[in-house]
Amino acid sequence: MGIKGRQTQCTTDRTKRCSHNSLMTSFIGVRLLLVGFASLISLRVSAAALNYGFPYGQEKIRGVNLGGWLVLEPWITPSLFDNAGDDRIVDEYTFGQYQDPQYAGEALRSHWDTWITESDFAEIAAAGLNHVRLPIGYWAFDVSGGEPYIQGQLPYLSKAVTWARTHGLKVIVDLHGVPGSQNGFDNSGEKMDSPTWHLDQHNINRSNAIIQTIAEMFKDEADVVSAIAPLNEPAGYRTDALLETTKQYWYDSYGNIRDAQSNTVVMIHDAFQGLPYWNGFMPSSNFQGVFIDTHRYQIFSTPENQMSNDQHIQAACGTRGEMANAPLWAVVGEFTPAATDCAKYLNGRGVGSRYDGTYPGAPYVGSCAGITGRASSFSAAYKTFLRQFWEAQITSYEMAQGWIQWTWKTEIADEWSYQAGLANGWIPQNPTALAYPNICG
Repeated sequence: MGIKGRQTQCTTDRTKRCSHNSLMTSFIGVRLLLVGFASLISLRVSAAALNYGFPYGQEKIRGVNLGGWLVLEPWITPSLFDNAGDDRIVDEYTFGQYQDPQYAGEALRSHWDTWITESDFAEIAAAGLNHVRLPIGYWAFDVSGGEPYIQGQLPYLSKAVTWARTHGLKVIVDLHGVPGSQNGFDNSGEKMDSPTWHLDQHNINRSNAIIQTIAEMFKDEADVVSAIAPLNEPAGYRTDALLETTKQYWYDSYGNIRDAQSNTVVMIHDAFQGLPYWNGFMPSSNFQGVFIDTHRYQIFSTPENQMSNDQHIQAACGTRGEMANAPLWAVVGEFTPAATDCAKYLNGRGVGSRYDGTYPGAPYVGSCAGITGRASSFSAAYKTFLRQFWEAQITSYEMAQGWIQWTWKTEIADEWSYQAGLANGWIPQNPTALAYPNICG
């Protein structure tokens, strides 16, 4: 299927980038193949000087996401949305669209000031972690399309880098949403039925410009900002056109980051295709400093919510072969000890859970009581399962380069919270202090 009104005329350079004017999707794969092998000599020369800010390949990544801070998610901070008093407010786009800008701005600034502070970085470092992944949206940099977002996030991004330096942590700056949305999820900034990022070259141009800006911002701080993730969770399963656009965007982002003459790792995402799909893509012989990020959840379908605890654990253990044989350097950039979709608003503000049958069309599996909310409501047996499931996952993901849990803190979904796990015993104070070292046999 072609992309209406889009043609492409390619000019290759050492970064494998292409200028788009218009072309049918059927030609994109050929273009990618051709640009993917151009000018390898200069790539090798430019990459030879890379000096990573972390001993990747020698030490495991053990980290946590700072979700819900500079990119809002209704399920992480439901009070921000409920206090707005308007059911139309379901994401950060509508948070600015349907409220008085002054009121929305005050609410956001209060949130930014308090949700994550330096004490969180100190606590994360004390827990034996070495990375934080920090989501930020395109709107922090660019609302030239007239989007109603409230800006002001960038000073907090700078503070985060300073705090990370103080406490010996590495930062992965993650572009979590782009114009038109890459997946339609509320966490891309704008919830929609079908993503449109890939359908308009102007969206892609704006995204590339933001990656250039981020790369320039931190080119001299690769000892702290050790990686840039150019795009979170592009929904490659939606259409071939979105997947092919994503591949080209990875080439573009690599060039944009390397043009800044930085030692920053480029962390691409598997676009929900699984790791084996990417065999042969951006081979390390020609593209140095490339990680592939994969996100592993067992909760966003009815069959997964119907799984027993043992089945969840075995499914995690079953990823070991894929992790050990991953192309590139692979990291699980998101996962959770949660085994159901029970958390309030997890599927969207006003949308129910598959597990308790309140999600449209989902059969009832069980009650959400005692498996979401405050840890004080969790039984000892449930906490034991959370510990076992967490250990099964992190030991499996360390068959690759490591893991970054989603997320550090939540208002009322402790089963997702690394901070709550530490406080309540299902996550150890030292991530290598395993209670079930043979959980996967």
